Amino acid sequence: MAIDVRRAKALRLEPITVTVERGRLAFFAKAVGQTDPVYVDPDAAKAAGYPDLPVPLTYFFSLELESPDPFGYLTALGIDLRHVLHGEQSFTYYALVHAGDTVTLRPRIVDVVTKKGGALEFVIKRTDIIRDGMPVAEAVATVVVRNPEAQP
Repeated sequence: MAIDVRRAKALRLEPITVTVERGRLAFFAKAVGQTDPVYVDPDAAKAAGYPDLPVPLTYFFSLELESPDPFGYLTALGIDLRHVLHGEQSFTYYALVHAGDTVTLRPRIVDVVTKKGGALEFVIKRTDIIRDGMPVAEAVATVVVRNPEAQP
């Protein structure tokens, strides 16, 4: 079943407000293999001129998972999660975020692209990350939906 692009773009995704926790930042940094001590040791971060642990580059993606139903937008569009793959993600940064900062993530679907005669659809979601009313980053995630009944 093809995704209705207008419906997807009109779908309201709830914003998420979260305080960045030091312990979770350090855990994330270790999990992704970050070896720079500024990401896991508050003293090293302060010695490097940061007020606290800085957010590693891809951390904002994990913050979106704080939502009660982080993939609910896909099911709301009638997408069978068994046919979903992570396509790609990218980030644009405007300011650093550190442990203790509170940020609001405002996601929205910006496009749906169809390829291979409808066999593949790409749902593109942009999330603006805001702190104190100012943008600190934007994250763009692409989800690939395989439509097995479509004939390429």
